Amino acid sequence: MRLSLRYRLLWPLALLVVGEAGATAWTAYAAARHAERQLAAQQEAIARTLAEPRSTFPLTSRVLEQMKGLSGAEFILRLPNGTVETTFPLAAETLPVLESWPDQEEPQQLGPPLLIQDSLFRCRRIALKPPHPQAGAELFVLFPESLRRTAIADAVRPLLWLGGLSGLCALALMWGLSARLLRRLRQLHARTQWIAAGDLRPQPLPAADDELRDLAAALNEMARQLAQLHEQLQHAERLRLLGQFSGGLAHQLRNTAAGARLAIQLFLQENPHLGDPEPLQVALRQLTRLEVSVRQFLTLGRPPTLDLHAVDARDLLDQAVQLHLPQARHANVTLQWQRPDTPCLLTADPEQLLHAVANLLTNALEAAGDGGSVTVACQGDEEGVRIEVCDSGPGPPPHLAERLFDPFVTGKPDGIGLGLAVARRLIHAHGGSLHWQRRQNRTCFTIRLPLTPPPSPPA
Repeated sequence: MRLSLRYRLLWPLALLVVGEAGATAWTAYAAARHAERQLAAQQEAIARTLAEPRSTFPLTSRVLEQMKGLSGAEFILRLPNGTVETTFPLAAETLPVLESWPDQEEPQQLGPPLLIQDSLFRCRRIALKPPHPQAGAELFVLFPESLRRTAIADAVRPLLWLGGLSGLCALALMWGLSARLLRRLRQLHARTQWIAAGDLRPQPLPAADDELRDLAAALNEMARQLAQLHEQLQHAERLRLLGQFSGGLAHQLRNTAAGARLAIQLFLQENPHLGDPEPLQVALRQLTRLEVSVRQFLTLGRPPTLDLHAVDARDLLDQAVQLHLPQARHANVTLQWQRPDTPCLLTADPEQLLHAVANLLTNALEAAGDGGSVTVACQGDEEGVRIEVCDSGPGPPPHLAERLFDPFVTGKPDGIGLGLAVARRLIHAHGGSLHWQRRQNRTCFTIRLPLTPPPSPPA
């Protein structure tokens, strides 16, 4: 049988309240007995005081009335001659017959009940003995039952009120706390359902710093890891699909590029006196770059194989800038190459390094836009070479800034997000690093290369 968590929380408290009620009832009973014993002791004290043998004053009607005013009890004095003095406003003959009243009563108990004119009294009999001036008389002290009940009620009522109110307050407090706890648990349950439905966005944490806040933080962390895993699975799926059709597509592209390159080379050989062969030379270099791009595309998931040579980075940047000048003119972008006077020597694979720089230049020209500018700089020292490509574009969108070098991450409507990923892969293969930053309203990509690549490129 399903039992709500609220009632599971309330059961122990309900048992505690029942126990408290039992303890309160026992305490109330003990208080009632104590109040009754105090009243009995008061009755006994009054009786013994009036019956004191050494007393020198007689018990007249006036004395009995005064004692009634002080104690609230009624008195009957039966003298040896049969005369009766009483505080009851009744004739003596209407009083009950008291000859058979017991002589001994327990001093800690009220006397037995006596009904006089529909009123119940607790009566105690005292025999007056010599040298009392009224020796031989009998004194009856009658406490109204209403006094006993009032004394007991006064002793018991605060305990009952306190116990009852504390129990009810405890139940109400626990009910409210359980309702708040269940509300927070339902929120966490709804959060798990959102996660199951695919909503992996982090949710605000509760204000109260307790275990439920820790659980909410754990759910957020789980959602973050699930989102990361989901992204990795998507990435793996893209790579899997890419591997399925890339072989045939790359074969066709490479054949087409090779055929176009061969046709241009034949044309240049057959026409050695062509006026300005530079545009065709640029076309040949672009076709060569296309073949390299296809090869890099096919080996995206594997470390590249480097063909190392002594290289002056200035010559590589000369080629890269020359390759992109037509694109810059077509896009109305100013391309500036700040060629240093001192050589920037290092050991590298010139083809791979040129491909990495070309990817950065392509992205920079597209980011700068119409009327923008792109600058290329290079600097060498005893530690290595630093190459910098900066553009005047607005920079990558904020939501892509941390994942800019991940494969298939792009902010371009028609991009596939491989250019920067391939560039970083090639730079890392040379033991270098590739970073970007916004500086003076420009987006700058910085390549740092050691003088010599490591023996084994990092994974």
